[in-house]
Amino acid sequence: MLIAILIFDVALVAWSLHLMQEAFDSQQFSLMLAGTLVAMSAAAMLVVYFLMGSYVGYLTQMAQSSSSFY
Repeated sequence: MLIAILIFDVALVAWSLHLMQEAFDSQQFSLMLAGTLVAMSAAAMLVVYFLMGSYVGYLTQMAQSSSSFY
């Protein structure tokens, strides 16, 4: 699951760079705005990636510690 999020995030960054390049070439503000929004969503997905990684690690640790009591 986390690998899929990371791959999707890399694809968003690549798409954002493509939009920014097209905006620079054609001098269109709307493409620059779209590229910025895609870059912001990629950053948000990266935050989710790290939060989920920490959460899965926490759940694994809790599962191991609770099984040691029984």
